[in-house]
Amino acid sequence: MSAVDQTAPVFDVRNVSKTFVSGEHRVKALESVSLKVMRGQCLAVVGESGSGKSTLANLLLGIHQPTTGDLYLDGNLLPGHRTLPLRRMIQLVQQNPLSSLNPRRTVGASLRLALDVHDIGDRQGRKERVGALLEEVGLPADFASRYPAALSGGQRQRVAVARALACEPEIVVLDEPTSALDVLVQARVLRMLDELRRRRDLTYVFITHDLGVVRNIADRVAVFEKGRLVEESDTETIFTNPANPYTRRLISAIPIVSDEEETLRRSLMEETNDG
Repeated sequence: MSAVDQTAPVFDVRNVSKTFVSGEHRVKALESVSLKVMRGQCLAVVGESGSGKSTLANLLLGIHQPTTGDLYLDGNLLPGHRTLPLRRMIQLVQQNPLSSLNPRRTVGASLRLALDVHDIGDRQGRKERVGALLEEVGLPADFASRYPAALSGGQRQRVAVARALACEPEIVVLDEPTSALDVLVQARVLRMLDELRRRRDLTYVFITHDLGVVRNIADRVAVFEKGRLVEESDTETIFTNPANPYTRRLISAIPIVSDEEETLRRSLMEETNDG
């Protein structure tokens, strides 16, 4: 196999529209969207509820197919049916890990399932891999014997991240991964995600309604409104010189936290990893 061009987009979305039809009702969720996701970067896709950002995520994952337009992965047209290697390459971290993790399976069993499905390693190697994955996301290896209900929200989200990383993906789609967490746990999880991306050379597509969480993790930001991509630029430009009125409204709506909380959030983002 030829080497992948590191300067080319890993995802190339070309003039994609998506319309959902239910009886006589037609809802246009995306309209003529063209967007590139560069390898090794974090692209934040932001917008209010109904903006089309989750529909875009589902198209990238192969859950839905575009009504018109095409999606390319490393320059190759993405097929409607995703093969097992493609599913291994692109993984998802959902918003609510309590609902995405099977409550009847231990943490270890959930992580081993991904290894089993993709036939990674032998039986003993998979057991060792589970412990290594947990430690990589900042949890003790003995958490493998626990059930999701026994974990805190932040711990469950770390398990969900570990499960996504189990099959060594190249791309991770994160769908509102911190929206269910309080602000301090959120800061720790964001730091962990950023460290994992850099260590593993991952590409992130970070779906969120909250511009406030993306400034310290995203390289670029794509802003969606009512199914249209209204602005896309590097993160600094989006925050300091937004071109679109809708983007300016989103930024103006970011809550202002107290000086004490802001100091604590910064220290959490800057602290060294204890694990």
